[in-house]
Amino acid sequence: MFDFEEALKLVARQTVLCIGDLMLDDFVYGEVTRISPEAPTPVLAVRHSEIGIGGAGNVARNIAALGARCIFVALIGNDEAGLILTNVLGKQNGGGIVPDLVIDRARQTTRKVRFVSEHHSTHLMRADWETAAPASAQSEAELIAYAQAALQQVGAVVLSDYAKGVLTPRVIRAVIDAARALGKPVVVDPKSHDYALYRGATLITPNRRELAAAVHRPVASEAEVGAAAAELAQTLGCKAVLVTRSEEGMTLHVEGEPPVHVPAYPVKVRDVSGAGDTVAAVMAVLLAMQTPFEAAMRAANAAAAVVVGKRGTATVSLAELRHRILPAASLAPEDKIAFDWAVLGERLSEWRRRGMRIGFTNGCFDLLHRGHIRLLAEARATCDVLIVGLNSDASARRLKGQGRPINPAEGRAEVLAALEAVDLVVVFEQDTPLELIRLVRPNVLVKGADYTREEVVGHDVVEAAGGQVILVDLVPGHSTTNIVRRAAEPGLRAGKSAS
Repeated sequence: MFDFEEALKLVARQTVLCIGDLMLDDFVYGEVTRISPEAPTPVLAVRHSEIGIGGAGNVARNIAALGARCIFVALIGNDEAGLILTNVLGKQNGGGIVPDLVIDRARQTTRKVRFVSEHHSTHLMRADWETAAPASAQSEAELIAYAQAALQQVGAVVLSDYAKGVLTPRVIRAVIDAARALGKPVVVDPKSHDYALYRGATLITPNRRELAAAVHRPVASEAEVGAAAAELAQTLGCKAVLVTRSEEGMTLHVEGEPPVHVPAYPVKVRDVSGAGDTVAAVMAVLLAMQTPFEAAMRAANAAAAVVVGKRGTATVSLAELRHRILPAASLAPEDKIAFDWAVLGERLSEWRRRGMRIGFTNGCFDLLHRGHIRLLAEARATCDVLIVGLNSDASARRLKGQGRPINPAEGRAEVLAALEAVDLVVVFEQDTPLELIRLVRPNVLVKGADYTREEVVGHDVVEAAGGQVILVDLVPGHSTTNIVRRAAEPGLRAGKSAS
């Protein structure tokens, strides 16, 4: 059986080349409360907006979010959108993306603005600015030069085709041929109607609709999908075809093997935007490590389940992927854990809309004991929903010293999430939860009575917003530090409780 735990430890050592169509994604969120008097159209009262990296840029973001390094080759115009993307890319994941951007002064950078009703999570309209014509001969030459220079440094290649003109036949052929000569796997997320362009790629990742178009017939059942995938692989000389089937899961065909069908994870879908980018990114990173195709597909399926539970074009962290793919707790605890703070924002909006009193407490919760249970139960009694800030492994180590935490963040989070008193566990990387408290803005901040009010991190933030700080009496003699110390004492009798 493939050892995912060991494989995931190697992700940070990988470098992947991504080349494709880069876009600037703007999301404008607000509420629709009336119809315009000027025309029969809804009026969006804008609350806030978010700028994102879309298209092939989202593949690069996902590679970097996993902790791998991405060399990203793309094309932009000499315009404001291109400048924004250049600046944002350089700041992604602490430099995890190395952008090699070709500037074509005759083009405009692709930009998509989506207007979204925040309350109903409904896309009202999208406005596009783009030049979809093929890249010029000069731009093609520069793209190929960047890609070929990067190939020596990478373990795999992703061609992220959004049919905006970057992946021309000349560019595709040059990259695939150069990668094959070096023995580097090539993952293609296709868009072209002419699949012959991708001949010789290692893996093609069409969705079901794209697969049907490629083989010129309907593919409704699993058997039809499997047969069509096998036909496409043989026609193109590919080792594998991975078909994404939305809520029905995925189908994998590997040369010489029967098809493998895996169901989708049963999750609450918030937004499917960019899920295909995540699949391509995870497949590329794992194939760079020479992971078997089926194991890589199962990881990609798990990653897709994470991102569709987020709003907008999202990414998946290595911690989220590990938590989803390795044997984990039931769905209820799973839905109560947030490694990505973007999920927190959506939950907070819903709770505030319903007028709920939000409580917050925090800690390492390394070995859960009676004192922790008392604190959490009393904290929950002060509010309608309780958020627990959980120190990440690195944060806990800085706070408690070497050898701590005993349990990793994924395990600590699952144990906390299984408790009825806890509504959401949010992992934070900082030394203190102050940044998280500022984001949550709880009505109630709860800590143990071993602190004074003035010593509680975030007390000033909460009280300035009209909230209150509550100190809960501790259970004497109960602490993780004492448990660890007593467990290490020689002669500790079996069955003797450590308090």
